[in-house]
Amino acid sequence: MTERLDNTVALVTGASSGIGEATARELARRGAAVAIAARRKDRLDALAEQIQQDGGTALAIEADVTDQEQVRTLVAHAVDSLGRLDTVVNNAGVMLLGPIEDAPVEEWDRMIALNLQGLLYVAHAALPHLLSAADDEPRRVADLVNISSVAGRVARRSSGVYNLTKHGVGAFSESLRQEVTGRHVRVSLVEPGAVDTELPDHIRDEIRDEMMTGFTDIERLESEDIADAIAYIVCRPRHVAINELLIRPTEQEG
Repeated sequence: MTERLDNTVALVTGASSGIGEATARELARRGAAVAIAARRKDRLDALAEQIQQDGGTALAIEADVTDQEQVRTLVAHAVDSLGRLDTVVNNAGVMLLGPIEDAPVEEWDRMIALNLQGLLYVAHAALPHLLSAADDEPRRVADLVNISSVAGRVARRSSGVYNLTKHGVGAFSESLRQEVTGRHVRVSLVEPGAVDTELPDHIRDEIRDEMMTGFTDIERLESEDIADAIAYIVCRPRHVAINELLIRPTEQEG
């Protein structure tokens, strides 16, 4: 471990399960106070209690990141309660696959609202605090980590709008990186391959069954694998920025 995160504060969205939950645990283990956000408050409360039992500091905040006003309140609450904001992990997202022809358009609306607008709202509200933290001790650097996907690199059939959202995350991240990197706010893009999380549970049954057949014979990543990668990114020394990290299961070809 190159660095710890003592005396810093992290915000993790989509923290009620999967990658977000694992990341909150890992950042807390490394010394950060963590604000954890999602819509399922009961799960957040349970996670916060576990982190505190393990000696960490956690603040559970119920929020829907597709609502800009809730995002502003979320970030303000985190900063007011924990004192600052050094790290943001923009993890909240949904994957709703299926053919474009005859697609239920409400699925597209949901992905665009959460995967794009929600991520943008969080970045916009958090950025002033990240810039302030980057100008201050103890680390004099801050991190915004946006969670994308392999789908943000390669477009595939039955994944068109999900591909669109994740390509958008990549484009936004690179543009923002160029804007703030000179002020020591590092913007990083993490692109997981197949991970064993709840993400496929939201897909329509007939689409999910078809999709999962491609992963039955490989060992998928665990949420902790992605959390470890995120921790690696944000624990780099001030002069080192990991701008993009693609992480697949060893056996995943595409």
